[in-house]
Amino acid sequence: MSELIVLGFDDADKADAVLNRLVQLEKEYLIDLEDAVIAVRDESGKVRLKQSVNLTAAGAASGGLSGALWGSLVGLLFLNPLAGLVVGGAIGAGSGALAGSMADYGIDDDLMKRLAETIPAKSSALFLLIRKVQPEKVLAEFKGEHARLLRTSLSPEQEARLRQVLVDETSPALEASATV
Repeated sequence: MSELIVLGFDDADKADAVLNRLVQLEKEYLIDLEDAVIAVRDESGKVRLKQSVNLTAAGAASGGLSGALWGSLVGLLFLNPLAGLVVGGAIGAGSGALAGSMADYGIDDDLMKRLAETIPAKSSALFLLIRKVQPEKVLAEFKGEHARLLRTSLSPEQEARLRQVLVDETSPALEASATV
């Protein structure tokens, strides 16, 4: 089961920097992110959501590939597989992009918009949906990050530990785990 964690930052660019570090940790197999979204509230109070997964592009790519395949097969029936490849690919890419733009994946959009409205102007929030994590190693990377925990689906003990790591410069739990 995936866990939801929403972090708030005082700086508009801080959520981007934290997500970039999490992507690096994902490449090291220390965390498995199902979805990540950054919400930035500008000085006028307008909220922008930046999705980490571009469903429109993914839908266009997969639709174009399957459309080209089916178009080629249909084109073989009419002795013109090249025309079928082109026409099928174009139709598949268009329908895949449309389906991708209408799809909702991961974190609920209404929840993101409601929580993003609560952050102050010129700040950001990071919405994380995490499948698996190596907590000791990932928490060590974010010790003293000074983020606010806005929402979580963690247990009370896990939530308290995360709050401690994000606020404290020196966390006794992390110092103990670092000596092991």
